[in-house]
Amino acid sequence: MSTIVAISTSPGVGGIGIIRMSGENCFEILEKIFVPKSKSPIKGYSMKYGKIVDICGKVVDEVLVSYFMEPRSYTTENMCEINSHGGVVVMNQILEICLRNGAVLAEPGEFTKRAFLNGRIDLSQAEAVVDIIHSKTDKESKVAAQQLEGNLSEKIKNIREKMISLLADIEVTIDYPEYDVEDVTESKISHVLKEIDLYLDQLEKSFLNGKILREGLKVAIIGRPNAGKSSLLNLMLNEERAIVTDIEGTTRDSIEEFITIEGVPLKIIDTAGIRNAKDEVEKIGVEKSVKISNESDIVLAIFDSSKELDNEDRKILAMIKEKNAIILLNKIDLGKKVNLTEISNCNKKIVEISVKNKQGIEQLYQEISELFKLNEIAIDGELIVSNNRHKSLIIKARDNLKKSQDIIRQNMPIDIISSYLKEIIEELGKITGENVTEDVINEIFAKFCLGK
Repeated sequence: MSTIVAISTSPGVGGIGIIRMSGENCFEILEKIFVPKSKSPIKGYSMKYGKIVDICGKVVDEVLVSYFMEPRSYTTENMCEINSHGGVVVMNQILEICLRNGAVLAEPGEFTKRAFLNGRIDLSQAEAVVDIIHSKTDKESKVAAQQLEGNLSEKIKNIREKMISLLADIEVTIDYPEYDVEDVTESKISHVLKEIDLYLDQLEKSFLNGKILREGLKVAIIGRPNAGKSSLLNLMLNEERAIVTDIEGTTRDSIEEFITIEGVPLKIIDTAGIRNAKDEVEKIGVEKSVKISNESDIVLAIFDSSKELDNEDRKILAMIKEKNAIILLNKIDLGKKVNLTEISNCNKKIVEISVKNKQGIEQLYQEISELFKLNEIAIDGELIVSNNRHKSLIIKARDNLKKSQDIIRQNMPIDIISSYLKEIIEELGKITGENVTEDVINEIFAKFCLGK
């Protein structure tokens, strides 16, 4: 393989920047561009201080170079990391010098891709690298770290081994009846299939928690103009993110920001006030508000409790009737005139708040947590599937498993089961990368950033 190079740290100004290089000619290229203070031989897992020089011998930067000898490196190849001063100019200069001396620019995720192709990690572990990089909360990061350690891989491997063993027993019994081998009974097959179905069912059910940790919950704030939507957003963010005025219809478009509750990311969306729009721009904003509320996991419907309900308020109550929603009665500091009986008929949790006085916000967080049981999402010692690709493959495997179980119940010949068992083994193998196409591999690693 060619020797690849890329900048591994984020672009911008920083104290340190890292240029990573990996491949057969890694150290030969480094020898041309790096002048170490010490001339001692290269040792793996060591660092050297020195200077990077250009083709004319001019010093570009003082650096520390980390050495990783094959096969004990991230890619299992000879590899080095040049720790330079941070900054776009100096890092790009060093990158260009590496390219001029024989390295080629790495593709997105190519270092991790080589780690996978060279057998250091499997595909699910490689995908965990991306999840760690993009983690928005501690819990999400811990789930990804568990997958990187190989927890999911080990589980899938154990299930596949059981399936392969069962398939081998069935085929031996069918193909070599003359040999003195124990027949595989329908009872034994049924027992193994039931055991595996239980494992896969647990993995599939864990995806709901995994999805919440990975993608978070989409929370829409809806209500009439001047009900306090933008003020609520600002309070939840603890910053003046949205413009707040006494003029109705100030918010014309949605505003999105993230907060965290119980280690789960929540995308909070402030929407335009819902009413009969007075102009075309506001009409578009109102239509967008309705669309966002329909697509959200939770709707926070906020009402001005100092006023009686009108027909626009009643339309909002009708909108949330079949949704996961919490009703917020704002401006309780001004006295309540709202009809609580009419509000209660919606059968939704009601939280009384005063955004102005910062009152009731903690109760709101508690209600959101209880609605999705966020405090019950445990990650220590629990295997959680958080990847959509993995879930899809587990579902396909379970479909074939159910077909196999149907054959047993219908007393059909057991050799028919073999094709379904092979499908299950193949689908599960796609999770770890043992049975996956090159197109899928390329698609997965295209999601990585340069230098990883």
